[in-house]
Amino acid sequence: MAAPTTLGFARSARSTLGLEWEVALVDADSGDLRQAADAVLTAVGDETRVKPELLANTVEVASGVCRTVAQATADLAATLDQVAAAAAPLRIELMGSGTHPFAHWARQKVTDKARYATLIDRTQWWGRQMLIFGVHVHVGIEDRGKVLPVSRAMMTVFPHIQSLSASSPFWAGQDTGYASNRALLFQQLPTAGLPPGFDQWDELEQYVGDMLHVGVIEEFTELRWDVRPSPQFGTLEVRVADGATNLAEVASISAFTHCLVEHFSAEMDAGRALPTMPPWYLQENKWRSARYGMDAIVITGADGSEELVTDSVAGWLATLAPVAERLGCADELDQVRSIVRRGASYQRQRAVARRHDGDLAAVVRSLVAEMKAGHPL
Repeated sequence: MAAPTTLGFARSARSTLGLEWEVALVDADSGDLRQAADAVLTAVGDETRVKPELLANTVEVASGVCRTVAQATADLAATLDQVAAAAAPLRIELMGSGTHPFAHWARQKVTDKARYATLIDRTQWWGRQMLIFGVHVHVGIEDRGKVLPVSRAMMTVFPHIQSLSASSPFWAGQDTGYASNRALLFQQLPTAGLPPGFDQWDELEQYVGDMLHVGVIEEFTELRWDVRPSPQFGTLEVRVADGATNLAEVASISAFTHCLVEHFSAEMDAGRALPTMPPWYLQENKWRSARYGMDAIVITGADGSEELVTDSVAGWLATLAPVAERLGCADELDQVRSIVRRGASYQRQRAVARRHDGDLAAVVRSLVAEMKAGHPL
């Protein structure tokens, strides 16, 4: 056993919020992906809010540290406008989704950075498959002792977030039959997927020390778990959501996530035990929500109880209503009901494909239009 690695946890105000949204660059004429992140980033010139990603067809737009979902999404909107203005002269449009409907992974260029070259060299074919986009929600945790219990509790509501945000039914021109193909693709990386269920912080430090010792990772951020502590920011980072197709759904999914973390934090303050589930239930829930999305019947308790995910979401919205009032995101949380009522992105994408006789270029046009509109169409 290697020596454990000491992981400091930065001071962070409780339930502060930061958002990261991976956005695709698509050709205005063909709808295919463009390998133009370098040119767009140079034109924007703001490396704190717009960053490169693994592939040269993607930029990540990040908010600052905010108190409310409204502040964070306003941050994203302002930066997104800058990116769109930089991309327009290149005849590039912005698109949000968990995957691109028809682009092929083999034709994508890897960003010229050592960390990405190392990743591809190690993971080979599976690493090259990572033509995926997500939304990451950072929530401030004021006490390191809360991080792992809240993380384990968040895994019990993992499928709710995944189902609501599912936006990756197509892959390389094919309908996969899944609501979130991204979810299952991403977990093929050796350090991605569901996190280990650590009980104590020193267990996490031992794990990281072991992984560093045997060369699996070179730094903590290479642990790409679906829910993970972010020691450098003092946050819990929830990386479950597929890439959103519009700002309104970024807001609603982020509000749902924000409220859940705060709810579990408050439950700890009140001395109440947080929910947990056996790892085999968590794995099954991940598969069910990825496969069936809004029609998933998910496991909701350690006793094996089950419920249609939309019914369970409705119950959570009632529970979280007072939390949303405290956090100032009641309107955004209420918009989760619109996703339940009108359908998630994967459902809208399939509807567009049906109306256009399977033409996935039409799906891309609809995704670009939703990004511009800022709400579902």
